[in-house]
Amino acid sequence: MQKLNEIFLLIDSYIGGGPWFVYLLLFTGLFFTIYLKFPQIRYFRHSLRVVTGKFDRVTDVGDTSRFQALSTALSGTVGTGNIAGVALAIHLGGPAALFWMLITGMFGMTLKFVEVAISHKYREKDSEGRIAGGPMYYMKKRLNITLPNKKILNTGKWLGAFFAGATILSSIGTGNMPQINSISNAMYATFGVSQMLVGAVLAVFLAFVILGGIKRIAQVTSRLVPTMALIYVFGALAVLIYNYTNIIPSIVSIFSDVFTGTAATGGFLGASIAYAFNRGVNRGLFSNEAGQGSAPIAHSAARAHEPVSEGIVALLEPFIDTICICTLTGLVLLSSGVWHDKVHNDFQRADQLILAEYYDDSDPEDVEQLFKFYDSRSIVPLYTGNLKVIEGKIAQKLNNEITILHARSVAEDVLVTLDDEPFTGEIRVVRGYVHESSPPVNFEGISLIHSAPLTAEAYTRSFLGDFGQYIVSIGLLLFAFSTAISWSYYGDRAVTYLAGSSYVIYYRIAYVFLFFIASFTDTTIIWTLSYITIAFMTIPNLIGLLLLHKEIKKTIKDYWISFRKEYPDYKSYD
Repeated sequence: MQKLNEIFLLIDSYIGGGPWFVYLLLFTGLFFTIYLKFPQIRYFRHSLRVVTGKFDRVTDVGDTSRFQALSTALSGTVGTGNIAGVALAIHLGGPAALFWMLITGMFGMTLKFVEVAISHKYREKDSEGRIAGGPMYYMKKRLNITLPNKKILNTGKWLGAFFAGATILSSIGTGNMPQINSISNAMYATFGVSQMLVGAVLAVFLAFVILGGIKRIAQVTSRLVPTMALIYVFGALAVLIYNYTNIIPSIVSIFSDVFTGTAATGGFLGASIAYAFNRGVNRGLFSNEAGQGSAPIAHSAARAHEPVSEGIVALLEPFIDTICICTLTGLVLLSSGVWHDKVHNDFQRADQLILAEYYDDSDPEDVEQLFKFYDSRSIVPLYTGNLKVIEGKIAQKLNNEITILHARSVAEDVLVTLDDEPFTGEIRVVRGYVHESSPPVNFEGISLIHSAPLTAEAYTRSFLGDFGQYIVSIGLLLFAFSTAISWSYYGDRAVTYLAGSSYVIYYRIAYVFLFFIASFTDTTIIWTLSYITIAFMTIPNLIGLLLLHKEIKKTIKDYWISFRKEYPDYKSYD
């Protein structure tokens, strides 16, 4: 698994993890924000009225209401990105990562607006009479190349096919596997329930919902989204009130670290400006999916007589998802102080590294060297050999011959167990990692944590005490499960585009099966896979939006001309 994770990390380093991807995303959002004169601000009040159905017509065509489409799209974005993703971003990049998540959310409002508007314009009906839409349809119809001899190359068709294929992969790597993985880990950590049992039970519920198609999906998500939001916000406010004296310093740290990076504090080894920027934008995209092209698939099913009004509804998503919920999560993590505190936890192999020298995180020089190592600016010696373990204690560690890193921190009080009993024997280590030929031992100890367990720990630091972790577990269950439901619809629309609606059933079976498998698979490798699949969807969609910028602007202009004629009292909206 570690080797596979390294391959995924290498691929991601050239695609989603590369600086150019972040710049492309931000450039596209900034370009449309300026080109369309800040629509996320100018149209915000109007979007609230449109989503309530104020301007709907009885003749509007679609499978769901605007609110149901918004709920479905929101349930696809409000998930582990808000609970685990924010925690991972701050764990990697410090408080400044949250700043870049917010910037991504602001530009994301514009991106959601334009991608939904242009995709909704070119939606179709499939062979069963259901609405089919998404970026692959505008690509197929509008991104073909006309040669000088007037011959047309079907480049749009193939670009749409690539996007659809990427959507299927992303539905597994983003909407499916990380969701159930986070749920099962949280349930195991909080209630001690087996990950496999959680996966099996929820897989049955997932199959029941998605087999009912978009109408059942919309009915379920329109109820889940408000419920899960209320539960999560209640817990967050409890933490903030309890730690109210830390709120202002936390807000200051978000902005003060943007251009300096975050210095080492507690178990946190520090983060550079570039790393905070990259991880903040990356996790911001994972959270709100702006530019990725997923939301247009959900909104294509909405009943509407023209496309721009649905795009105006869509700009609410990043506002709710990133600017509201992610900010709330970030303030909980920062004000509670949990982001830089070491706690007792079970180590995950992919997050664990064994060094051939002793490092002390109370020594500034050692901290600086480890910081440079994680920032890819230096090399540290990795351990290769056999670790001698007696009653769960590693001899080399007791003798200060090695250092065990876990979750980017120096691990303390490490205990090695086998079947929940202290292990005695030898463990083979190759280049810092436990070799697969070693006994299936478990490492536990005191270190930093990340993702959903970090947020769960933060929720316990309030009036609620240990009960707070139950709110995170329940919230994560609702958030992540609704995300998996929505992404199944995105995937089946992509399958419809590629192969026809008759093949959707096979996709749904595979989707449910992989949902179950991911419940007991290593978290880190799933997150790494999600980075890649996000990029595969986002890149062709952003390029397509930029190529069609003139048509997008004209479509918006036509909408307002028509709207002013029908509603002359609302001229102030544009």
